[in-house]
Amino acid sequence: MTELVSLARLDGMAQAELCARGEVSAEELFEACLARIDALNPLLRAVVTVARERPGAAKPGPFSGVPFLVKDATPWPGMRWSMGSRLFANNIVPQQTPYGRRLEEAGLVCVGKSALSEFGLLGSTETLLEGVTHNPWDLSFSATGSSGGSAAAVAAGLVPLAHANDGGGSIRIPASACGLFGFKPSRGRTVPAAFGTSDFLEMTSDHCISRSVRDSALFLSLTEDRSATAPVGFVREPIRRKLRIATWTRTMMGEEPEPSVRRAYDEAVALLTELGHHVEPIAPPDFDGPALRDAFFLVAGAAIAGIVEMVDKTRDVPVQTDELEPFTWELVENVLAFGPDALPWSRAAFAKAIHAYGEAARGCDVVLTPTLATETWRIGHLSPVLKREELLRRTARSVGYTPIQNIAGCPAMSVPLCFPEGGLPIGMHFAAAPGEDALLLGLAYQLEEARPWKDRWAPYSIPALFSERPSL
Repeated sequence: MTELVSLARLDGMAQAELCARGEVSAEELFEACLARIDALNPLLRAVVTVARERPGAAKPGPFSGVPFLVKDATPWPGMRWSMGSRLFANNIVPQQTPYGRRLEEAGLVCVGKSALSEFGLLGSTETLLEGVTHNPWDLSFSATGSSGGSAAAVAAGLVPLAHANDGGGSIRIPASACGLFGFKPSRGRTVPAAFGTSDFLEMTSDHCISRSVRDSALFLSLTEDRSATAPVGFVREPIRRKLRIATWTRTMMGEEPEPSVRRAYDEAVALLTELGHHVEPIAPPDFDGPALRDAFFLVAGAAIAGIVEMVDKTRDVPVQTDELEPFTWELVENVLAFGPDALPWSRAAFAKAIHAYGEAARGCDVVLTPTLATETWRIGHLSPVLKREELLRRTARSVGYTPIQNIAGCPAMSVPLCFPEGGLPIGMHFAAAPGEDALLLGLAYQLEEARPWKDRWAPYSIPALFSERPSL
């Protein structure tokens, strides 16, 4: 039966169902996944560590036998945990996280680690440690970031789903750029996925990037922290009620999206109206964009400064210039120059932004914006060797919608609704109030049913390139 099934075309739940029926073994799923990685990863550079040792028997969970990747922002026992940085190029941890244990109990089989930007700081997955991760839709374009490796691997059919995390859009942005579904849970929804604490980690949610909504919904149900929040469980069906959807297009910097993005947004509004939802254009939140941008990167810089300080205490030689990328060093230097008021000032800026966002969205069920204000960028546009001010300017122009949900703790998602002829996918962004994860997933199912995307494969994907080799 294995030879008759194109495994790369199946989502995680479909692969698990084949395995449960005995039509394919967990070992065959693992070996087929390795074959796909060997065939295409040298071109895409989405996977930075491959686990070639055959796993033991998969645990009998809902995803039993299904291969997946862990973003290299997160430790996994026995595998390198570099966080995309030369500083940790040889770092290996023996212990599993509570989050990782949940994934193992679900039956998922880790086949490796996916690429990210250094410490997840930039929106393009190109590092001095690992090189460039290419977008399977066009190799001259970035897979974006920071979860670019996970998105590229799923878009290329190397794995059906991949772990990712999101501190300012790092799940949703690559999902948009690669034509995938990217969901960010509410703050506190899932069990911890990383060691340590910081303001930056507080804003970060762990989840996955997937081809199907059901894979994402099941993944969430398996990683929920049931002691901290009312559990969502496994959301299985489209939403049945009509929603009030508030919408705006102006970014936090006060700019409008590019024309192609605006066209995709208009199509999304028309679709939602066709589905019976009430879509209401409203005045956007009154953000102080420059202050919000600066606060976000001060918080990120403080987290990295803490890492540098920790490493300095554990060895005789302090962290050297060539162990961090130029942009990362500039963030550290900037937060140190700001002084001890950096975090209090940033928290105050965040509090003002949360208030403005809450006032704008009051009374609505869902907020709609584009995921990105611009089309996906080419490789090099957000290179870590560029100057900090230029990178901040370019980032703020494109990434003007997604960070507020991290700051406010809201669930949010990018849905692949637009596939322009001859262009890269354009995702649409939906957010809800903290805790309303189930509502968003129900809407996602409805949109997936109305505009199916599962059979839209990138040109540089296993199904597009190896259609005559179904065992892959």
